[in-house]
Amino acid sequence: MNNLQLYGWNEELFQQKQNSNYKDLIHGRVTVTHKTCYEVVAESGFYTCELAGNMLYGKDVSEYPCTGDWVIFQPTDTDKGIILDRLPRQKTLYRLKSGTVSERQAIASFVDKAFIVQSLDENFNVRRIERFMLQTADEGIQPVLILTKTDLGFDREETANVLKHISDKIAVFYTSTESAESIANLRSFISPGETIVFTGMSGVGKSSLINALYGQEVLQTGAISDSTGKGKHTSTRREMVLIPDSGVLIDTPGVKLFGVTNDNTDSLSNILDISDYEGKCRFSDCQHINEKGCAVIEAVENREIDQGVYESYLKLRREAWHFTASVHEKRKQERVFTRMVKKSYKDKRQ
Repeated sequence: MNNLQLYGWNEELFQQKQNSNYKDLIHGRVTVTHKTCYEVVAESGFYTCELAGNMLYGKDVSEYPCTGDWVIFQPTDTDKGIILDRLPRQKTLYRLKSGTVSERQAIASFVDKAFIVQSLDENFNVRRIERFMLQTADEGIQPVLILTKTDLGFDREETANVLKHISDKIAVFYTSTESAESIANLRSFISPGETIVFTGMSGVGKSSLINALYGQEVLQTGAISDSTGKGKHTSTRREMVLIPDSGVLIDTPGVKLFGVTNDNTDSLSNILDISDYEGKCRFSDCQHINEKGCAVIEAVENREIDQGVYESYLKLRREAWHFTASVHEKRKQERVFTRMVKKSYKDKRQ
């Protein structure tokens, strides 16, 4: 028997289940997402499930279950089942779906904390950290910065200086799988029943970190590359691990670009410490690009705002606007298409 409370099941989820047409069936949480099936943990065991027709053909692909989702399913065998419903998502980490400009993809749901993993080598990039923070901002997910590979050597003062504009908004952990103390400190930050999603680029050590937190190898890690001296990326799916007497960890594949889907410019301004200056601009609709009397530009010129932070602000805001505009255009096209279909159907009946 599995204790689903360790996986995050609570009274609120139970009440949501009562609104489902399938409330009398078994519920469980998606632990691994494959292309055509899902691994689900339930009180009675672990199941490999497929989607029922009402889910597969009656839902948009974006509504299909993702790792972390709570689903209701009908067992068809001792370890197989059919998913019939999914409870409404909460605290979901999204990314822009690859190859699209207006579709977002759910990475993990019911997430309490997002561990933004960055390695302290030449791949360290504060701009990526800002991007991940923006994606968690409006979902109620607490971002946490995990800096790995401290054993390779780094300039702590320089790193702290680069992070000074965000370090007061986010907990920062310096870790190494070679340092038991650093792993213990990070483990103490995870409470029983919490769900933690690990995000970051390929090769930063997410899987190795999860193995260290668990205390043994539960996720496959790659060997060190002879050409780069770095760990090879091995995660190809979003996978959940339950730490004994602790929380739930979700590993995610490394991505080259984590596209922005959060169009809340207030969140972006707060993350990058721009908001204190925005209200001081001469014009209330100032875009902080080239307007006269812009307090933001003045702060950049006076080096109160770092030039790199300012450029990141403009870039992320432009991406967010582009996503929003693309979504609106897509919906407009869908409405036009729907009207054409209805008119065609009406003409045929006349």
